[in-house]
Amino acid sequence: MFFERRTKRLRPGRAVALFAALAAGLGLLGAAPNRASRTTGTAEEKVPVLLLEGGRKLEFVRAFSSEMEVKPKRSLWNKLVDWVAGPPVYRRMARPYDIALDSVGRIIVTDPGAAVVHLLDSEKQKYSLLEGGKGRPFLSPLGVAVDAKDNIYVTDSALGMVFVFDSSGKFKRHIGGQKSGNGHFKRPTGIAVDSAASRLYLTDTLQHRIYVLDLEGNIVTNFGGRGLEPGQFNYPTEIAVRGRELLVVDAMNFRVQTFTPEGVFVRSFGALGERTGALLRPKGLALDSEGNIYVADGLLETVQVFNQQGQLLYFFGRGGGGLGEFQLPAGLSIDPRDRIYVADSLNQRVQVFQFTSAARARGGRP
Repeated sequence: MFFERRTKRLRPGRAVALFAALAAGLGLLGAAPNRASRTTGTAEEKVPVLLLEGGRKLEFVRAFSSEMEVKPKRSLWNKLVDWVAGPPVYRRMARPYDIALDSVGRIIVTDPGAAVVHLLDSEKQKYSLLEGGKGRPFLSPLGVAVDAKDNIYVTDSALGMVFVFDSSGKFKRHIGGQKSGNGHFKRPTGIAVDSAASRLYLTDTLQHRIYVLDLEGNIVTNFGGRGLEPGQFNYPTEIAVRGRELLVVDAMNFRVQTFTPEGVFVRSFGALGERTGALLRPKGLALDSEGNIYVADGLLETVQVFNQQGQLLYFFGRGGGGLGEFQLPAGLSIDPRDRIYVADSLNQRVQVFQFTSAARARGGRP
């Protein structure tokens, strides 16, 4: 089964996944060439439902990998035209890395493999993409976040800057330097927005620091530094906001650290290991409506779910190309309905799961 509640030893990913995790996952590579992977599988595949305590459950919803999945079905006339002129060419994901969701339901996916950001709107059946701005194309777009006005913030780890777009995808400005390593940031990766506090939080992987900025891009403060002690980092990557707390994936210290918005250390959990409950290559980070912490592990090829104290609740996924299986899972995002979006990087797709909270199971709101 691809869903599991018990702790067990997991086989680390392949050598290519190891290289990609340590290099591309830390933002140390630019746009890498596309790699082949197994097929997603058919819609008829049976994917089990994980039943949890208190009526909670987790189930697979769908997977998508290209603009074709959000475009309307083609009419008979269009199919005849396709027969004569050839079918349309749809943009596909090469190596999806991070995911954000805006207020109107668009799914925003960074793709360093193609050096673009995909914008998918299933409800309006529209697809568009971002390729950079102001004469400067993306080189390695990694982190993505949106604010309360649906402005889009994208980190480019190779250029050492953040690109800012409005809700329509129009480029607004850069934050940081104009050349790799010559601005404020050396290798910006993870990004999170607290619109209520008008703050932008950014991980700089090579500086081993967290930067706090206002929404105009001015640096307010920073904290961290390289080391093993609480409050220090060893290649931090992802960051998430939960109320008055910041959660940071401290990747090569194999832990998740929690801070106040001012950078005061609160707590941490995690340790190096190849069993669930430990971390081998933590990547994506997200939180559900109950405050549970989801961590995608690229080398364990699974998503682990912890409570707020860092205790393992369950995990889902295993290595492979079928539905509910992963190859180098990376970014995570969870919407207000507790739909979980996982960037399944080397399978070149995004997979979607539904978590049913205890409140929703009782018929209430999540």
